[in-house]
Amino acid sequence: MSQEVLTDIRDGVGIITLNRPERRNALNHAMLTGLADALEAFATDDSVGAVVLTGAGGAFCSGGDVQGFAEQGGEGGGATEIDDEAAQAQLEAQRTTTGRIYSFPKPVVASLPGAFAGAGAGLALAADLRIGSEKTVFATAFANVGLGGDFGVAWLLNQLVGPAKAREYLFLSPKLRGQQCYEAGLINQIVAHEVIDESAIAIASQLASSSSPALHAIKQNLLDAPTVSLDEAMQAEVYRHKATGLTAEHQRAVAAFVTKQAPEFSTGWVMD
Repeated sequence: MSQEVLTDIRDGVGIITLNRPERRNALNHAMLTGLADALEAFATDDSVGAVVLTGAGGAFCSGGDVQGFAEQGGEGGGATEIDDEAAQAQLEAQRTTTGRIYSFPKPVVASLPGAFAGAGAGLALAADLRIGSEKTVFATAFANVGLGGDFGVAWLLNQLVGPAKAREYLFLSPKLRGQQCYEAGLINQIVAHEVIDESAIAIASQLASSSSPALHAIKQNLLDAPTVSLDEAMQAEVYRHKATGLTAEHQRAVAAFVTKQAPEFSTGWVMD
């Protein structure tokens, strides 16, 4: 695994840490490759029931490496025409990171100890849940450096906060801090900065100890929602609902409910 990306497993939770603190975890090729590899490893590891994505050194991810852009003559490396091969390579990097987080089969919790900006906002906004603190800072930042934006930020913002706010955040690039992020619906919880990663891991551990078939079905229902009609959504839901009703997890949970006990699900990813 790349040193730009660190991984660990704790209590059924796969932890991915973006690790370029000297650049506020700005994205480069090695980090994107390492993140994609880590996601694939946790997707197929049945001991992992949920994933936490965080950043080292007090930031989540400041986006593209603007200092690196400056050193190479801009994002396009000084070229005067679009390099189709480079564009396709960048698209693949976005699909295997932002796209993979968004469609990941298991719940993903983003822990945002500091800045999540530009492309880094795309990674965070693609997660299922986002935990912030008083030190969390959001900005799109693309317009500030003369770029149109990538990593799905426009699409994700449109889904999360609606078209009016998405336009405001992309055109004007205001900096929103922790409480403002929470009030805008960009993050789900505000916790003390000192315990942000622990809080995110605790939430992910709760998810990892829940019914894997149920969580998988719920996520698929949510992923369908933006692209299908209500009737189409209900058609898909009813079969997923019936399928989860056949699982041992459901049967144990029903028995526990009848006896007024807390349900006990398997830790990890158990699709029985």
